[in-house]
Amino acid sequence: MRGRPERAPPLLPFPSRPPHLFRLPLTGSGTGAGLSLIGRAELRGRRLVDFAVSHPAGTCFLRRRPAPPPVIIAAAGRSELWPLRAAGSRMTASQWDLPVELCCRPMAFVTLTGLDVVYNAVHRAVWDAFCANRRADRVPISFKVLPGDHEYPKCRTKRTSYEWYIPKGILKTGWMNKHLNLVPALVVVFYELDWDEPQWKEKQSECATRVEIVRQSLQGRNTKVAVVLIQKKTPLPPGEDVIASERAAALCNACDLSGKSLFVLPHTDHLVGYIIRLENAFYEHAQTYYYTEIRRVKSHKEFLNKTTHQLLFVRHQFKIAFFSELKQDTQNALKNYRTAYNLVHELRAHETNMLEIKTMAGFINYKICRLCFQHNTPLDAIAQFRKHIDLCKKKIGSAELAFEHAAWMSKQFQAFGDLFDEAIKLGLTAIQTQNPGFYYQQAAYYAQERKQLASMLCNHDSSVVYPNPDPLETQTGVLDFYGQRPWRQGTLSFDLSDPEKEKMGILSLQLKEKNVLHSELIITLLSNAVAQFKKYKCPRMKSHLMVQMGEEYYFAKDYAKALKLLDYVMCEYRSEGWWTLLTSILTTALKCSYLMAQIKDYITYSLELLGRASTLKDDQKSRIEKNLIKVLMNESPDPEPDCDAAAVKASQKLWSDRVSLAGSNVFTIEVQDFIPFVQCKAKFLAPSFHVDVPVQFDIYLRADCPHPIRFSKLCVSFNNQDYNQYCVVEEAYQKSDILEQSSQGTMCLVPGKTRKFTFKFVAKTEDVGKKIEITSVDLILGSESGRCVILNWRGGGGDAASSQEALQAARSFRRRPKLPDNEVHWDSLAIQASTMIISRVPNISVQLRHEPPALTNEMYCLVVTIESHEETVAKDVKLTAGLKPGQDANLTQKTQVTLQGTDTCDDSFPALLPDIPVGDLQPGEKLEKPVYIRCGTVGARMFLVYVSYLINTTVEGKEILCKCHRDETVTIETVFPFDVAIKFVSTKLEHLDRVFADIPFLLMTDILSASPWPLTIVTSQLQLSSSMTSVDQLESYVENVVLQTGESASECFCLRCPPVTNSGGVATGCYIISWKRSSPVESVPVVSTVITLPHVIVESIPLHVKADLPSFGRVRESLPVRYHLQNKTSLVQDVEVSMDPSDAFMFSGLKQIRLRILPGTQQEVLYNFYPLMAGYQQLPSLHINLLRFPNFTNQLLRRFIPTHIFVKPQGRQADENSIAAA
Repeated sequence: MRGRPERAPPLLPFPSRPPHLFRLPLTGSGTGAGLSLIGRAELRGRRLVDFAVSHPAGTCFLRRRPAPPPVIIAAAGRSELWPLRAAGSRMTASQWDLPVELCCRPMAFVTLTGLDVVYNAVHRAVWDAFCANRRADRVPISFKVLPGDHEYPKCRTKRTSYEWYIPKGILKTGWMNKHLNLVPALVVVFYELDWDEPQWKEKQSECATRVEIVRQSLQGRNTKVAVVLIQKKTPLPPGEDVIASERAAALCNACDLSGKSLFVLPHTDHLVGYIIRLENAFYEHAQTYYYTEIRRVKSHKEFLNKTTHQLLFVRHQFKIAFFSELKQDTQNALKNYRTAYNLVHELRAHETNMLEIKTMAGFINYKICRLCFQHNTPLDAIAQFRKHIDLCKKKIGSAELAFEHAAWMSKQFQAFGDLFDEAIKLGLTAIQTQNPGFYYQQAAYYAQERKQLASMLCNHDSSVVYPNPDPLETQTGVLDFYGQRPWRQGTLSFDLSDPEKEKMGILSLQLKEKNVLHSELIITLLSNAVAQFKKYKCPRMKSHLMVQMGEEYYFAKDYAKALKLLDYVMCEYRSEGWWTLLTSILTTALKCSYLMAQIKDYITYSLELLGRASTLKDDQKSRIEKNLIKVLMNESPDPEPDCDAAAVKASQKLWSDRVSLAGSNVFTIEVQDFIPFVQCKAKFLAPSFHVDVPVQFDIYLRADCPHPIRFSKLCVSFNNQDYNQYCVVEEAYQKSDILEQSSQGTMCLVPGKTRKFTFKFVAKTEDVGKKIEITSVDLILGSESGRCVILNWRGGGGDAASSQEALQAARSFRRRPKLPDNEVHWDSLAIQASTMIISRVPNISVQLRHEPPALTNEMYCLVVTIESHEETVAKDVKLTAGLKPGQDANLTQKTQVTLQGTDTCDDSFPALLPDIPVGDLQPGEKLEKPVYIRCGTVGARMFLVYVSYLINTTVEGKEILCKCHRDETVTIETVFPFDVAIKFVSTKLEHLDRVFADIPFLLMTDILSASPWPLTIVTSQLQLSSSMTSVDQLESYVENVVLQTGESASECFCLRCPPVTNSGGVATGCYIISWKRSSPVESVPVVSTVITLPHVIVESIPLHVKADLPSFGRVRESLPVRYHLQNKTSLVQDVEVSMDPSDAFMFSGLKQIRLRILPGTQQEVLYNFYPLMAGYQQLPSLHINLLRFPNFTNQLLRRFIPTHIFVKPQGRQADENSIAAA
């Protein structure tokens, strides 16, 4: 599982030894021979997690962070630790770099002896388990494999009294490295020995000898010693192996070890998990060692006095804090470091010891700030650093070495910035006003101060040589104490015993400082600050520092990089209007371009420095203008002021080469990105021009340079390049006339005056409907014989500052002074870079005549009347008529247009008829053209009538053929001509929701006119489907009927539906109405409107009853009624018939009868009704009961037979005859 150790079994203490004797299983993989591991791990929190592997040939540090990927730094041939710096902040090593042993995190140092990692695979696996896959949860220990007879640093004789001891310095340079890498807290002796070893005595003696050798090499030190037995066999559970317990006790006695210092490591499985436990035991021993060392150092403080031992108070306090860090007691370490810091500043300071005091103060401050960040208290770190700077910034020391103080201050800010940045990468949150960029910026400021001081203090003549012998060399090659001078180490007196030696030492330091590349240091710090301000979105701080970087590159004579940086920043300063800053940057950029002999850049920056954005004085602008003219005349310009003499000499040679080379001498400068000394605005006189009117526009130019200047050519480019030839102004002159004092000539621009150039050309007829745009304006300075500069404005002019100036002018309420008639206010001019070419104004009239609204599907007539008012013949007249494009697609599909109104058009006809040739129109001639429109759906439609023609005209003496057009639009509403209502009724005129098979029913149609105009119904036709039959002959009853608005016409058809097998609806057919708008014109086409009849549900009935009776009766006269009963099924029907009496009738016949009707046959039942009362009377009710079909009800029966009849009263004549008969 990616190096995760398996869960180890519990410790197995032996019966007769302390519980620290336990067994460990064995697994693992190998690494290189002769390696040692300096483990670095944090127990908890957002801290660094790193470790280092030591090798006899060097040390390799690996730092593990959550992100970014690990940084690996290797240092071959060095035994001490090297610092881990963030990429991009690594600087040249110097005396001001903090010691690497100070920057790393102190960890307990443990040496492993008795391991042959080269030739013994078991030992190699054990070593790999110690050093491979170290995670954050493992204890922070630095491991190293050493031979058993390794010589450790000798321990000095312990001092019993400090009464006559005078310290020579505060902290020795090798002390931290000694306790990090040389003096171990614990030496572990590995020895292969099993409990059942046959030669136990000899092996035990050999093991004891090895332990004794280690103790001899550690003579006088409190380093702990432990023994680990590597065994081949798996030991028995605790308490079962009596021999192991006895021999373990004997081995402890032979080696003079306590039971807590003997361990067993079986050569089995699960090695990593047990190695971790073994590390924990080693860590406890190391903790005890460092605790003893702290007690030992504290015991020395009892013998010190503050008169002669002030340095020792600082030294001992620092050692206690450092040992606390090794012990991983960071809280006590921070407390003791703070005490040591206060003691440092209590020391008496003098020029002779000022550097040592500042050096130790810087070391301790670094430790305090690092621990504060580690404890996640960044505000405490920032407060400590500010306190440190306030206390030390005045401690300059020797005035002749003042640059050293600036270098030391720069290093303090850089180191704190590195710590701050490192804490942010591990999870600390920074803000815009408090981020590492400010500390890198301040470090760069002190580096710049160091550079200035060095230039003043180290400005020796070339005759001054470096002192010999070298005062900076020591016998050992390194200083004994941090911060002391090499030529007077250990001297604490404030009086200099050898002034001449002191003088030579100062001289050697000054000469060494003279060779330091200060600009590189400054640029690196500024680069770090820029990266931080970019990260925290501080654009102005970033731009400010980038300017400083560019200036440093300039001082470092790297002019290309300086120009690149300055050019990047110029864009932001132009956009925000920082003219003073922009002028300063442009001045430096001009120097760079001169020293590199970059002609185009030199011209560009000169043009801008002469412009309105420049804050230079007039005499400076005059010098730049003269230099610009020299360049244009193919001569070398005069040197820029304040340039390095050697660089000027080299640049003059480059300029001479440029003059002699016959290369391209034409330079095009895009003005939109700069602010040159010439402003340009183009303005068309109108937003659109008719094709028969000349296009006119003006070009306004204004110069801001100190003296009048003459240009050679002005040309304007359009999107149609054919017009370019008409818009050129050119003037020839001699080279020497570029600066013309008389300000005469077409192309001479006087400073502060606006010059207007007017252009005019005739547009091409093919550009009608198109936009003519000015794509660029080119103003040419110089001539082809020298150098030629083309100032190119994209569009209609304007530069980098124009938009901002236009906005300010729009917001300004200041009254402009009155100018002469031929001059204009520059700010009041607006750029108009495009115009539209439109067709010639037509001189014809188009009138539309029609009768709205249109009716659906009719051929609607739209009469177009065209009359010419031109003075000459209108040629090739064409008419486009129809539906205006851009409307709903459904309208396009349901609209047809034709010129033939006699026939109805179908869906194949178009919705728009384009370019209908009409012929030529003479002046005053009138022409009518009818257009017929068929609209298939209702709604509003917009129709277009477009008439175009050609006519000859003369513009500016040039004859052109113009295409003119006039269009008219009209919106026509389409409505339904009529509404048709369809209904099914029974023969009794009762509404039917379904019909019965073979039973006649009625179809009724009702036509209601909705047209505002009279409609003529030509005819109507009923087309039945195959499932319907007509009882009577189908004829039209509304033929040639004229309907006014709101009138209706109805028809009635008797139909029968045969039996059907489908239980669903049955199609009836369609009803066709042929109609037209009532008009005296006989040629109006007839429109046929097809109306689909609704489906009807057809049902079958078992018995059909039909009543045969007169249409009316008369009181007291016999009324014969015959009922026909027809069997509609294939079964024999048993029918029960009964007749109920009525108050209005007497009847004769069978009151109740039972019949049997065969399939498909019918029976008749006859009754004689005798009316008794006049009026609309109810007939006697006939009841029928079908035995086979009980669902057949009398309610259904009443649909077929009448239930009432009208009875007339008895006539008078009839009454007399009846009396006579009586």
